[in-house]
Amino acid sequence: MSAIKEKMALDLKEAMKNGEHFKRDVLRLLNASLKQVEVDERIVLDDDRVIGILKSALKQREDSLEAYISAGREDLADHERGEIDVILSYLPRQLEDHELKQEVVSIIQEVGASGIKDLGKVMAAAKRLAQVADGKRISAFAKELLS
Repeated sequence: MSAIKEKMALDLKEAMKNGEHFKRDVLRLLNASLKQVEVDERIVLDDDRVIGILKSALKQREDSLEAYISAGREDLADHERGEIDVILSYLPRQLEDHELKQEVVSIIQEVGASGIKDLGKVMAAAKRLAQVADGKRISAFAKELLS
């Protein structure tokens, strides 16, 4: 079983014991998403797959947050912010901008990229950063450095 999934299960029990209804509900939703993938694909999820599912859930919440803010629904936006905070607590620490820039520079040197035409090579090699950085951020730094 995934270490992240185990931690989520323990935190769910704690939230239930402590009467933390919001955290309990968010963890139940996330657990249902994980269980759905396991049942559909008849597999046991490893940490990489769990992180991917959590990132998808995070992206959904971020999109909803933007929509609620633009619609002036601060009450719903606050709810989404809370869910985002819970999800982020289970994801690996994301690289800071300067750390990510250094990683992208080293990838560019590894693949011998010399211009924007080599962006595909850089992005293919940057897949190893998927757990610690968003693809949009990686792409932005790669474009900046290759231009």
